[in-house]
Amino acid sequence: MITITLPDGSRREFDHPVSVAEIALSIGPGLAKAALAGKVDGELVDTGFRIDRDAALEIVTDKHPDALEVVRHSTAHLLAQAVQRLFPGAQVTIGPVIDNGFYYDFAYERPFTPEDLPAIEAEMQKIAREALPVSRSVKPRHEAIAFFNGMGEHYKAEIIASIPDGEDLSLYTQGEFTDLCRGPHVPATDKLRSFKLMKVAGAYWRGDHNNQMLSRIYGTAWLNDKDLKAYLLQLEEAEKRDHRKIARQQDLFHMQEEAPGLVFWHPKGWAIWQAVEQYMRKVYRNSGYDEVRCPQILDVSLWQKSGHWDNYQENMFFTESEKRTYALKPMNCPGHVQVFNHGLHSYRDLPIRYGEFGACHRNEPSGALHGILRVRGFTQDDGHVFCTEAQIESEVTAFHQQAMQVYADFGFTDVQVKLALRPEPRLGDDATWDKAEEALRSALRAAGVEWEELPGEGAFYGPKIEYHLRDAIGRTWQLGTMQVDFMMPGRLGAEYVDEASQRRHPVMLHRAIVGSMERFIGILIEHHAGQFPTWLAPVQAVVVNITDAQADYVVEVGKSLSNQGFRVENDLRNEKIGRKIREHTLQRVPYLLVVGDREKEDGLVAVRTRGGEDLGSMTVAGFAERLRSEDVH
Repeated sequence: MITITLPDGSRREFDHPVSVAEIALSIGPGLAKAALAGKVDGELVDTGFRIDRDAALEIVTDKHPDALEVVRHSTAHLLAQAVQRLFPGAQVTIGPVIDNGFYYDFAYERPFTPEDLPAIEAEMQKIAREALPVSRSVKPRHEAIAFFNGMGEHYKAEIIASIPDGEDLSLYTQGEFTDLCRGPHVPATDKLRSFKLMKVAGAYWRGDHNNQMLSRIYGTAWLNDKDLKAYLLQLEEAEKRDHRKIARQQDLFHMQEEAPGLVFWHPKGWAIWQAVEQYMRKVYRNSGYDEVRCPQILDVSLWQKSGHWDNYQENMFFTESEKRTYALKPMNCPGHVQVFNHGLHSYRDLPIRYGEFGACHRNEPSGALHGILRVRGFTQDDGHVFCTEAQIESEVTAFHQQAMQVYADFGFTDVQVKLALRPEPRLGDDATWDKAEEALRSALRAAGVEWEELPGEGAFYGPKIEYHLRDAIGRTWQLGTMQVDFMMPGRLGAEYVDEASQRRHPVMLHRAIVGSMERFIGILIEHHAGQFPTWLAPVQAVVVNITDAQADYVVEVGKSLSNQGFRVENDLRNEKIGRKIREHTLQRVPYLLVVGDREKEDGLVAVRTRGGEDLGSMTVAGFAERLRSEDVH
């Protein structure tokens, strides 16, 4: 007998091998109709997968967390089939699932264009309505190569030829279309209903610019039309909030080809940067951190000792001088260890906390660069804590409280905590990783935090807590981290003297709250749609005159507020007051201070908000107090 255990703990017994679909039907016809896939002992499988042993089974319906991946994977095949129906001779290459959708790369006699997408999407809808069964078959490697070569699918045959000999390969067929795929897929094409093709791009075969350029078609797929519509609306709103567009409107920064992935900050953009940096500097001080500054380039021997050479060198920039090879630092941690090592420490000195607004460089692929959200040169609000094992819990708990307050002050209230666990490759043995991972779990429990675990996503030197923030339009951004590291202090010779006068390696905690300053500011721009809280706004107020008769008073008001540390501009142009107000409102300036003859005579300013609210007249001192009240410092 074969015993199948269901998620509710109930069991069903069968006297023969049985498919996921048959088990679903035995539970009820409604479940059988809704089944998209199965999960057998934690592994996703097709509904046609036959179980021949005792196993735990989950039926994957559209309510299951894995349903979306299966649907998107299957919709990619729907796209490929539609393309080959409409464009005979088109060869398929690869078609993976990506965030919010999928793509497929095609080789054809001409590049595909955006004008091709409506016809392809219509054909996809037609194939979905045909309700073609999706079936899986297995072929030996050599047969699969011959099969695809016989179809004229030479790219697919090349992919298979790169797979080790002796492996059996799974193929999926729907109607006249067959493709190599690990699966799983939905049981029939009519399970795919809510999708849209998004754009066309070029992509080199295997990512090598020496190879042929292919056409990449991107699409999105969802479980229902409601979710699809919500996503498309989110994209529409995201386009309005694009940080690059707002940066041009507000004159914050620019980037140019001569410095790919690097930022030219303009005065207003740098004002935002300084507001963020000074705020974080205060967090450093209040949390017991001493600020340090370390070199930008270090001899490669240090990066070899730290482990970065073996695990991270493809992301690093290198330079030479006097026959020595140096690396621009991609991270700040080895430098902070050098500061710690400059002198002998007692256990009574611990914890020692260093913070640095450290400039780093990473050799990101040009195709991955995206405004200031993905750059090659960036600055981190980086910090490292050198402590004993017994101090890990209290340090992590304190950091969590700091981080949550910072996120709230910047306007983020929906924060998810995740724990990224040991990756491949990594430093150290499993026992050390067990200890490091459990230390973070213990600290999260002590902080009363619920978290999700992410196997394989930790740093090569240690596991890490990640903070994922949801923005104003529902997108999630990973920002802060707290990492526990038992490896690097030993590799770089960091020691302290314990209670028994023995030398020991400290534990090193790597922490950052906002992470990359560039990326964080880009996120802030999009989260607030350029309408920054007053304390963050690059210009907090503009003083405008109605006629030239008030020009001297405008200068006096502006100087008074600027001398108090506020970011204020004067607008003395010979323009109508209505036009001035419109222009500064479009610039999203929080306050407009309008000055006419009456305001000048009475020593007042007429205050308007960027939302159009008239706050009436007030003294300059009264307005300054209002600005102070909005400062989170």
